[in-house]
Amino acid sequence: MSTNLTIGKAINAGLRRAMEADPKVLVMGEDVGRLGGVFRVTDQLHKDFGADRVIDTPLAESGIVGTAIGLALRGYRPVCEIQFDGFFFPAANQTFTQLAKLRRRSAGKVSVPVVLRIPYGGGIGAVEHHSESPEAYFAHTAGLRVVTVANAVDSYWMIQQAIRSDDPVVFLEPKRRYYEKAEVDTDAALESAAPMGRARIARPGTDATLLAYGPMVKTALQAAEADEERSIEVIDLRSISPVDYATVTESVRRTGRLVIAHEAPLSLGPGAEIAARVTEECFYHLESPVVRVAAFDTPYPQSRLEEHYLPDLDRVLDGVDRAFAY
Repeated sequence: MSTNLTIGKAINAGLRRAMEADPKVLVMGEDVGRLGGVFRVTDQLHKDFGADRVIDTPLAESGIVGTAIGLALRGYRPVCEIQFDGFFFPAANQTFTQLAKLRRRSAGKVSVPVVLRIPYGGGIGAVEHHSESPEAYFAHTAGLRVVTVANAVDSYWMIQQAIRSDDPVVFLEPKRRYYEKAEVDTDAALESAAPMGRARIARPGTDATLLAYGPMVKTALQAAEADEERSIEVIDLRSISPVDYATVTESVRRTGRLVIAHEAPLSLGPGAEIAARVTEECFYHLESPVVRVAAFDTPYPQSRLEEHYLPDLDRVLDGVDRAFAY
């Protein structure tokens, strides 16, 4: 049965399906219970599954992640909601030094199947610490899988795949896209969904590859549509770590150009690593240097300035023009 769902409702439906399938799946975080989460992504789960499985925690992110690690070691599959991207950092020690390393430290004998759901990115006019894009921190940390969604279909399936993973997964949710809708076949088998780590060609093209993920995928598609002179292929990366380089390099070898767009700051952002790898693997196919379009190397500004800070349609189109300027 196909249902028209927003990204937020699709994640909710995916959580519900995972909880129905496995009684060891727990949801925990600040205000996820009776309130249903700040963005209402966990709405009604507390009513239907009870306080033992949908747990309102204290305002202590280190405690949330630390407790989840302990639960995972006892056979549970906790899904933690970190209320906003900028609130993650009190849990950095638990995540980077424990969660990411326990499986390797135990030579694979111990798994910690914890999912960290983190609404991220800007565009909602929020105050400080509510609009950041910290994906590079996670992607730099070996042992963590880092994925992000751009549409309701992926949201429904990938949250279930993340919960099933025996590796810890950082599940990044683009908060300004929570209300984007799409038709989702909620009756299909999970095995029919695209693998969580595979990139998606969102729009075929022949003249240049435009790579984006999360909140920037919609902007990339708008840019490709607006450029009437060139045929732009748009790739939705979906997985930031590991990166599906096979799909990316195959596209670049066909088009000869690559533009990467993300909301994270430019320097040492995910686009820098992707640009380096593509240059190494596709050097003789590139018609121009890889171009990056990103946020500026400054702290996230006050909300009235965020439209100047975030990459928009004009800046992405300018990036495409630069790729053809050589």
